[in-house]
Amino acid sequence: MSKTDTVEKSGRDVPVIELRHVDKHYGNLHVLRDINLKVEKGEVVVVIGPSGSGKSTMCRTINRLETIDSGEILIEGEPLPQEGRDLTRMRAELGMVFQQFNLFAHLSILDNVTLGPREVLGLSKEEAEARAMELLERVGVGEQANKVPAQLSGGQQQRAAIARSLAMRPKAMMFDEPTSALDPEMINEVLDVMVELARGGMTMVVVTHEMGFARRVASRVIFMAEGQIVEEGSPDEFFDHPKTQRARDFLDSIRGH
Repeated sequence: MSKTDTVEKSGRDVPVIELRHVDKHYGNLHVLRDINLKVEKGEVVVVIGPSGSGKSTMCRTINRLETIDSGEILIEGEPLPQEGRDLTRMRAELGMVFQQFNLFAHLSILDNVTLGPREVLGLSKEEAEARAMELLERVGVGEQANKVPAQLSGGQQQRAAIARSLAMRPKAMMFDEPTSALDPEMINEVLDVMVELARGGMTMVVVTHEMGFARRVASRVIFMAEGQIVEEGSPDEFFDHPKTQRARDFLDSIRGH
């Protein structure tokens, strides 16, 4: 690779994430239909749509938690491998926060956050713990570091899960409906952390039902229905002037009309 290629690859000209003509089936169900999407460095792309529209599946294909049938996924211009060490390396560069917190129940919060940096990034115990404590403090659960997940509220566990992903120094963060398993009073404490990440310049893809968050934080809103990207635009464009009838119907339904 030439020096010019390297500069271009690391620059804004190359999207952090790109999906090209991605298709995915579950048996006879066509869940992703010719998905084309670019996510630029520092962008917050919020994906919304009705249940069963393919939002979570699309999010999970980006780091091969779901395989695709055709098309291509690129991370900073590099095709995402199907398997092997290269996939492990690239997957480590994409943080993922799930609906369920997926913390190891038998490990302390601190050990949950340090495990990846020690095993994958090769950090020493001291380096990993210093980084973990900094992140746990940042998301507001530093005092919970020595507890196990069951001793924390759902909101605290999700914030710890965000710290765990950040500890891997990801190029981008994916959030798959991160507040859907939380009690209502815990939702804002997680969204507040996500808002701060967005303001700090983190590249993010967020699948969510939280329309207030989408309007407040998104660089761009992607609306999906029946496995397709039906519409995209700025939050103001999408929420105030949706272009398609499908989007208008969806917005009317969530507004209670």
